[in-house]
Amino acid sequence: MKFQRKKRHVPEISMTSMVDVVLLLLFFFMVSTTFNKQTQVKIKLPSANGPEAETEADTIRLTIDANGVYFLEDADGVMHELLNQKRETLFQALLKRNTKAAAAPFIIGADGKAPHQSVITALEAASAAGFSHISFATESKPTAP
Repeated sequence: MKFQRKKRHVPEISMTSMVDVVLLLLFFFMVSTTFNKQTQVKIKLPSANGPEAETEADTIRLTIDANGVYFLEDADGVMHELLNQKRETLFQALLKRNTKAAAAPFIIGADGKAPHQSVITALEAASAAGFSHISFATESKPTAP
């Protein structure tokens, strides 16, 4: 008696549906992501009266939190904490960012409770790095009714 072997069917996995699902997830995450610079470092700016300053694209921002820790904004707009809080480290980081030889505006955003020495050290380092247009970030005071 001669037995015939059944041909085995090799199962296939359809990749098209998996690719569709992955692309849909990618689109979902791209659309639902929000980019907010202010959520990176939590500071409470002091308030002041005066006109709002215009910000330029090549503005260099230094943020000082309530503990006196320095955060320098990178070219891509992301705040990065400095490796240590020494004046020389801050000076070298500002020197690297000052590519237009003092033409770029420099904004210091210090928390209202930041140590005064941290702000003075930042001013000294910015001046030594060649910045001449230095300003401070503040919140506008609410107007009285």
